[in-house]
Amino acid sequence: MPVLEGLWSPDLKMRDSGLNVGVDVRVCPDKAPRSPVWGPLRTPPVTCGGLSLALELPALIRQLRAAWRVRRGGPRGAEINQASTWMGKEKDEVKQDTEDRSKHLKADYRLSTGHAGVLLAERRGSYPLIDLRILKSGTQQGEVESGTRRKVKRLLSFQRYCNNSRLLRGLVPHTPGSLHFLDDDYLGQAAHMLSKVGTWNFDIFLFDRLTNGNSLVTLMCHLFNVYGLIHHFQLDMVKLHRFLGMVQEDYHSQNPYHNAVHAADVTQAMYCYLREPKLAEQLSPLDVFLGLMAAAAHDVDHPGVSQPFLIKTRHHLASLYQNTSVLESHHWRSTVGMLRESGLLSHLPADMSQDMEQQLGSLILATDISRQNEFLITFRDHLENQDLDLQLASHRHFMLQIALKCADICNPCRVWELSRQWSERVCEEFYRQGDLERKFELEISPLCNQQADSVPAIQIGFISYIVEPLFEEWLRFTEPSLLSQTMMTHLHKNKARWSLLQYTHASDQQTHSQAEEPGPEGRGREGEEIP
Repeated sequence: MPVLEGLWSPDLKMRDSGLNVGVDVRVCPDKAPRSPVWGPLRTPPVTCGGLSLALELPALIRQLRAAWRVRRGGPRGAEINQASTWMGKEKDEVKQDTEDRSKHLKADYRLSTGHAGVLLAERRGSYPLIDLRILKSGTQQGEVESGTRRKVKRLLSFQRYCNNSRLLRGLVPHTPGSLHFLDDDYLGQAAHMLSKVGTWNFDIFLFDRLTNGNSLVTLMCHLFNVYGLIHHFQLDMVKLHRFLGMVQEDYHSQNPYHNAVHAADVTQAMYCYLREPKLAEQLSPLDVFLGLMAAAAHDVDHPGVSQPFLIKTRHHLASLYQNTSVLESHHWRSTVGMLRESGLLSHLPADMSQDMEQQLGSLILATDISRQNEFLITFRDHLENQDLDLQLASHRHFMLQIALKCADICNPCRVWELSRQWSERVCEEFYRQGDLERKFELEISPLCNQQADSVPAIQIGFISYIVEPLFEEWLRFTEPSLLSQTMMTHLHKNKARWSLLQYTHASDQQTHSQAEEPGPEGRGREGEEIP
């Protein structure tokens, strides 16, 4: 076995590049020097990346047993003294760890075990590694009393404890994206919400908080299980989780609107549309798979600015895609890249996986808002001619495109509390782009001037010219369903509320401008004379 012989050379060196810690590890001699602390152990402890590792597990087990006998009033002797010394130092370390348990460690850690090094980078929503000894050591029965144990349990949670156990056993996950852990109470509430994921008033903001920022991964895994897609396509769970983690991480969390929460919201809406009776009866597992995947990845790696901004700033993406569906093309290509990197579809025939990639691209490209009239006219013609045949794969694919377009712009059809949050978020993203354009002395794009474009005015225009026409046709398609009626009711109510807010905003502006105008006798605001 030449490979193993090369790995287990007589002289190995482990280096933690993140912490700049170098440790020389040599093959244990027959008789290691005895230490007052580590007497029975053959080698001294090695500390790497904040974790204490022993190079010989049997010796470590004997030492732990000796320490346990000391605490239970076992045999006395030199062995007990050495074990007591060791336990004393362990107590001090655990006490210090307990005091600092609420502080986050730095992002990057490396756990090296002589033949492998795995970088654990802290990602969005993840927690830093926490020393296992806080929960595992005997001090839980001593210094750490019941009240403190409850606090420690709430802070660390059983999931993070299990994660550290896997790390110490060398079972390190392949991607840092799998290091998202929550307390049991939060997981229970998230599971309860998933039981109602098909309801239209689903609060994606609350769900994202309960899943610690992992709403997209959690939701997609749940929906794949609901539809049995993992079994149908024989998907590898590790590869699936890796792919979904990559997708979630490639959304920019600093974007107020185009982030992973928006992707999860669109995915939940897509699930509701896929359950529409007229559509659900005809969809194949491949249609459902493509619809959910396209919804989850339709805005991946969105930069937070519009296509016109990329074009006028001569961004490389605009040049790459020749100023046509620039963002949507980038979302699609990024998704294909992550599919291939994760190997999620590598077990399928090449022609099948390529066809799935092309259909994903067709769905994602349909979300280009500049093609809204194109799809709306085609959809309206199909309904008027009554020639939609959902037994045809091409017609089912077209309806998936329409469903994804509806899911992408369905925020005005949500309940007011959710709809208003999304409206304020998207307008904030517009205003940030306007500030960038003003900073670089570019022409400010429409809807991006915070001084001229108010949130109510933007929303009324968006509802009137984009949302209402599409959802009126969707209502006709569903003949109409209860969900469609509910969405249209929310849409009309929200539009009325935005109109009232716009009127109030305009009245306030008029009153403010009149207060600043000079009076008829040459006097200004608050009676001050105009020079």
